[in-house]
Amino acid sequence: MSEAAPEPSTRRAAGIVGLAVIASRALGLVRELTFAAMFGAGKLLDVYLAAFQIPNLLRDLFAEGALSVAFTTLFTRAWDKEGPAPAWALANLILSAMLFFLGLLTVAGVAAAPLLVEVTNFGFHGVPGKFELAVRLTRILFPFILFVSLAAAVMGMLNARFVFGVPASASTVFNVVSVIAGVAFAYAFDPTARAHPLHPVFTQRALFGVSLGVMLGGMAQLGVQLPSLMRLGFRFRWRLSLGDPRLRELWQLMWPSLIAGAAVQVNVLVNGMFASGIDGGRSWLACAFRLMQFPIGLFGVSLAIATLPAVARAFARSDMAGFGRTARDSLRLVWFLSLPAAAGLAALAHPIIALIYQHGRFSAHDTHQTALALQAYAIGLAGYAAIKVLVPCFYALGAPRTPLRISLIGIGLNLALNLLNAKVLGLGHAGLALITSIVALVNFAQLMAALGKRVEIGDGRQWALFLARCLTAAAFSAGAAWGVDHLVEANLHDSVLRGAGLFAAIGAGVAAYFAAARLLRLEESGEAWRMLKRRLPIRRAEG
Repeated sequence: MSEAAPEPSTRRAAGIVGLAVIASRALGLVRELTFAAMFGAGKLLDVYLAAFQIPNLLRDLFAEGALSVAFTTLFTRAWDKEGPAPAWALANLILSAMLFFLGLLTVAGVAAAPLLVEVTNFGFHGVPGKFELAVRLTRILFPFILFVSLAAAVMGMLNARFVFGVPASASTVFNVVSVIAGVAFAYAFDPTARAHPLHPVFTQRALFGVSLGVMLGGMAQLGVQLPSLMRLGFRFRWRLSLGDPRLRELWQLMWPSLIAGAAVQVNVLVNGMFASGIDGGRSWLACAFRLMQFPIGLFGVSLAIATLPAVARAFARSDMAGFGRTARDSLRLVWFLSLPAAAGLAALAHPIIALIYQHGRFSAHDTHQTALALQAYAIGLAGYAAIKVLVPCFYALGAPRTPLRISLIGIGLNLALNLLNAKVLGLGHAGLALITSIVALVNFAQLMAALGKRVEIGDGRQWALFLARCLTAAAFSAGAAWGVDHLVEANLHDSVLRGAGLFAAIGAGVAAYFAAARLLRLEESGEAWRMLKRRLPIRRAEG
């Protein structure tokens, strides 16, 4: 019998998902710093990141992107219009097709691993044994795409029936299992590490244990959701019918988002290709961008989730003035919050990286190189976050081809600038991060201009004045944070006290920003907290 699933309040659902996202990102950071401490930034960590990149990109593109959205849309429509039995039948049809096609893709990926590594990591040939090791790990990790794709489909079904807690926590389970099982298998596979368990030196044997742990994490991400789905009444039945019109409908819903998402993934692949020629480059970039994901998710993604239903309702009511006000207010808030975050990351990049990552085999040299990448990424942080708010506005307007066209322009610009960096500028991995920021800011400017032609979001003078005030306040924030950190570094030598001093520097930067914002009469300084409580999942759930 199907379990009743009453529809919760939007605030409560957002709170559940938001807390789970924060936990997942924090544990994802723990996973990455654990592996960084085990292997250091260099050959071994580069190889792991390269092998995991291809199935992970496919997951972003299919499982947690176009496929997940299209699947959830069709399942919800079938349940609401036809009832539970047809909806479960549709789920079995799509899941069977996923198993068939993803199974073929997995077999093809394992067989073509040498070609995939050659195309995406041609620079690995410069270090003896690095290319061959990447091929072996790619073959181990490629089936990951199958488990996480099914996990995303199950998450879509649970969310459609107003079950949010378990699926939102599934990625947290992935991170926990990956770390615990990965470290355990690393010791089991590596006799060198077992010989000195308190001060281990991990070799490439440990990489195979870590990869197996990640695979088990993917299985756990799927498995933890299945009991909840079974309680709703789902029973899997193999129903493969490739000519079914509902599969064609799924494809028609998928392809615009698929192409747009592919543009982003192509940029990621291109950057990885150029980074593969720098020993340690992949590791430094990955560790730096992990820290960028916190403010992007907290400000950009959360505000995008809040903005989309509001602008969609305004468009449905032909209230284009309300559409414009909502988009403008969300964009102003995301810039107001992202700019000080970017300034703080740039000013405190070195102590932040040292505190989080500089353990085990992650050296002071790795800290310095990762800090350079983080500073370069920080330049584009506000652009990244604002894009998260802008793109849903075009979907609400029924104009998905605009962000698609701009993404394709970004691919060309990214490739051209990467070639310029490799052949002329020679800025290394920091140049790759800087190019990523430039492309994000250019894409933001294009999206902003395109949206301004459709709705009223403020003229250029208003935006220039607003951004100038925010940048001025952010400069004061960065100066205060850097000053406090400099005093701490000069006078304190105990690692615990210096860690506490880093938090004091962050607090000083926040206080300086809001004080400067008040002096500059930025209205967001008074409204930011109230707007955050309304829009972000930090307010106690209301029934």
